[in-house]
Order: sequence, then structure tokens, then C-alpha cells
Amino acid sequence: MSVMTNFHGLIPAMAVPFRADHSIDEQELTGFAQWLARQPGVVGMMTNGHTGEVFSLTPRERAEVTRIVARATEGVCPVVSSVVCEGIRDGIEQAGWAREAGAKALDIMPPHHWLRFGFRPSHVIEYFTAIGEASGLPLIVHVYPAWTKASFSSDLLAELAQLPFVKAFKIGTREMNKYARDLQAIRAVAPGKALLTCHDEYLLASMVQGVDGALVGFASLIPGLINDLLQAVRNGDLKTAQMLQAKIDPLKEAVYGGGEPTGEAHANMKAAMAAAGIFRSGAVRAPTIAPNAQELAVIAEAVASAGLSRLRAA
Repeated sequence: MSVMTNFHGLIPAMAVPFRADHSIDEQELTGFAQWLARQPGVVGMMTNGHTGEVFSLTPRERAEVTRIVARATEGVCPVVSSVVCEGIRDGIEQAGWAREAGAKALDIMPPHHWLRFGFRPSHVIEYFTAIGEASGLPLIVHVYPAWTKASFSSDLLAELAQLPFVKAFKIGTREMNKYARDLQAIRAVAPGKALLTCHDEYLLASMVQGVDGALVGFASLIPGLINDLLQAVRNGDLKTAQMLQAKIDPLKEAVYGGGEPTGEAHANMKAAMAAAGIFRSGAVRAPTIAPNAQELAVIAEAVASAGLSRLRAA
């Protein structure tokens, strides 16, 4: 069984197109995956993230999304699938479905009950170890914001970094002081593990901390701009990086406003993808709410101003 080995670069968290009846549009998803896989700097693609409206999908639908994307990009780009569940047995089962569907790595989100009740560090180590040993796939640690009860301490992140199956960290700390400490703690014990920003709403500020790539939903819309920004930061070209971030900012404001990614922000991004010609429709599944007419006008103006019209067709 082949696995994903390179986590250094751009990994878009994929949006999922729906038909008018809210079923998964396999033809549209296939074309989108093939387009995204060819974008410069893309080293993998992630299915079943928050951008993909994962909480509106059944576990079997999540496996189906991964199957569609893996089949569309076979031999071109490896697929990472997120695992979103409540316990170890559930995690092992869903990880197995993802592997069978063609996933070459897994992004492991914290179980929802950790958000409600918290956890002991031993719970986290046991969870990742069980899924890693059962699946045999490389794991990405999905780091939740510092203000949540599912936030991992810097010491726990360092412990996770030493697990053999853990190969990368999708870091969404969203508190820059802790973010810097987290990066330092991981680097100190496992310098070869990939550190990936998932701060869609302030990319440049998070990239200049010394990360290895970006795993962001925003790359479903603007993979080229985000890759250019990452390369400018890697090259130490701050002037170019600032210029690129200035291009991104109006789109960022239209999609995310002044906050973090949310269900409604993901709906805004799908609307922007439709306006850019990436998707035929910006349809979302409940409970996500589509943007209203005023919001759609703002999104359309930002897409036009950024020169993204008919992006996929180009």
C-alpha cells in the first residue's frame, strides 16, 4: 500500500459541489479535483475537512468523496482524508473506509466530546496511536484554536510529534504567542515533521513563523495566489509577499470578514468559487446558510476585482 510522503507545500482542503437536490455532484467534483491537482505547488489534497462541509456528510458519504477524488487524481496527486468521529473504534472504522477509498494519509480532528469535556493527554496519545497502527497511514495532527477545550498544549504537541505515524501538523492555533511556542516545541523534538498553517484569514502572518506549507480551505478558491505567497515567504521576499497578501485581502474580507472560518464563511467561499467559474453552483447543505443577495454582490465584486472570473476554464 502506497502512502503520502511529501507534506511540504500546498494542500488544499477541498470544497464539495452539490446538485440542486443537495446530493454530491460526482462529475463536478471529479473535474474540480483534476483541476486542483494540476495547480503549482499542490503536493496533496484533503477531503472531508470543514471546508468540505464534513458535518453535513454521513460517514459513508465521506468515504465516497475520498473515492471520487482519489480516482480522479490517481497517479497525479495523493489524497488526505479527515477523520471526524467520537471514539477509537469509530476512528479506526472510518480510517479504514478512507484507506479503502484511496486515501494516502489521514488528518485527525479532535473528537467533538473533547470540545465539550476536555481530555487527558493520555487520551490523545491513545487515540492517535490506535488509528495510526490500525490504518498504517501517515497522520496529520489537526490542531484546534487555543480558546477551545480541544486545544493541545505545546508539551502534548511535542509528544505527538514523536509518534511514528504522525508526519505533519495542521496548525490552527489562532493565538500567535501560543502558535510560536507550538512550532518551537515540535521543531525541538522532531525537526523533520511538516508544520502547516491553516490560518486562512491571516496567511502571511502565520507563514513567516517558519512553516513548511499550508493546508487551507481558501486554496480551493485561490491555490495560485496562496502558492505564490508561500514561495515568496520561503525566498525571504517580504515585499512580494506583502503585495500578494494585499491581493488576497479583499477576497479574504468577502469570504471570512473579520473572523475565523465558519460554516457561513465556507458558504461564502463556495459562492466565490461559483463566481470564478470553479463550480457551477454554490449550493450548500443545511445547517450551513448560503449568503444573501447583498453578500453575494460583495463576493462577486471581490472575485471580479481579483481577476478570477472563469478561473477554472483558464
